[in-house]
Amino acid sequence: MESVWFVESGYERRGLETMTSRQQSGSLFEHGQQQYTLETAPLAERMRPATFDEFVGQEHILGEDKVLRRSIANDRIPSILFWGPPGTGKTTLARLIATVTRAHFEPVSAVSAGVADLRKAVASAQERRSFYQQPTILFVDEIHRFNKAQQDVILPHVEDGTVVFIGATTENPSFEVNAPLLSRCRVFTLNALEPADVEAIVQRALEDERRGLGMLHARMEPDALAHLVNIANGDARVALNALEMATVACEAGADDVRQITVDAISDALQRRTPMYDKAGDSHYDTISAFIKSVRGSSPDGALYWLARMLESGEDPLFIARRLVILAAEDIGLANPGALPVAVAAQQAVHFVGLPEGRIPLAEATVYLATSPKSNAAYMALERAMDDVRNAPHEPVPLHLRNAVTGLMRGMGYGAGYKYSHDYEGHFELQEYLPPGLADRRYYEPSDQGSEAAIAERLRRWWGDRG
Repeated sequence: MESVWFVESGYERRGLETMTSRQQSGSLFEHGQQQYTLETAPLAERMRPATFDEFVGQEHILGEDKVLRRSIANDRIPSILFWGPPGTGKTTLARLIATVTRAHFEPVSAVSAGVADLRKAVASAQERRSFYQQPTILFVDEIHRFNKAQQDVILPHVEDGTVVFIGATTENPSFEVNAPLLSRCRVFTLNALEPADVEAIVQRALEDERRGLGMLHARMEPDALAHLVNIANGDARVALNALEMATVACEAGADDVRQITVDAISDALQRRTPMYDKAGDSHYDTISAFIKSVRGSSPDGALYWLARMLESGEDPLFIARRLVILAAEDIGLANPGALPVAVAAQQAVHFVGLPEGRIPLAEATVYLATSPKSNAAYMALERAMDDVRNAPHEPVPLHLRNAVTGLMRGMGYGAGYKYSHDYEGHFELQEYLPPGLADRRYYEPSDQGSEAAIAERLRRWWGDRG
């Protein structure tokens, strides 16, 4: 029996046997090695598209003129990685590809499988190719959960054509998939579903009497549907799971109709599901948006991304550390008070914890976002570091050396040094760089905030050199 999931009555795989009459009846379908009745399978599983005509969204990769669609139609499937948020159709696409090719579909979940399972799947693929000249699609769901050794098991068999590899991941494959395997795959990025797509999927589930909720005569109030689409956040699985729970919880009225209200949807799914993984892409993307909002002087943008991180359970001390770095790197001496404020926020969060710790985080975020900005001190250090790495390391000039012994004084250590406090204004011109770098100017103050006064002071002391 093929380990491919069929639902549509009478559907026939090209080049292979038709489904058994038991499958055609719609009372039973297969998913891997498990069997589900339509009554017991979750709604999200029952409503999984069985044909490309049923698939909703991802037109940017599945349009009629797109390379993936043409490859599928010509039965010339390359090794593929589907990358995108949960509930956007990655697994469904892999299964649909199998239904329209002559290849055997071998699903493996990286959550539960190991090297032994991979080797068994490869051995079966080798036998299938040798005796029946039938190719195998090896589908690995959650491929990012496989370590390097496990991914390496797949590589040689992708190279020699034993299997066509299709992987699905919610994490950036550039970081989570071995470079050799990644280089042999075409990466297709799936986007979060549009609200109209989620609405279409929900409406189909409400109307379908065999796989969906049609037999329960469920009806959704318009505002309930809008609330469900909003709370699903582009994830079809979340929408269908919440819909099923709300429908089952609603009592049928005298007319045998279950009226699904906003309250029913809210009870089924209390809050929006954050698309956030503290160890994955969402973590880095969100903190990047937060940093860029502060740097760009947008308190509103910075507060929004701060709220997103806090709502998703991000470590508040991680956020505080970024604020400290922002204060030094992006505000610097344009507002010397920024760094103490950021450090104080870090100390406050460490001291009081959450939820109250979010208040000093918000205060510091707004203070930094609304401060004048300058990265002059940071860039000055970068320029100095560049010279340290690339220019010759000249000896410390004699007048800057510390003469602590008679021998050192006899060698000229400290000779000619001008003690600044002995001069008017506590300043006197002298050179502090090695001779080979005497013309270097690392710190170039901006005209922002307190740094404008620093720039004027340097010009007064050093003239054109300042």
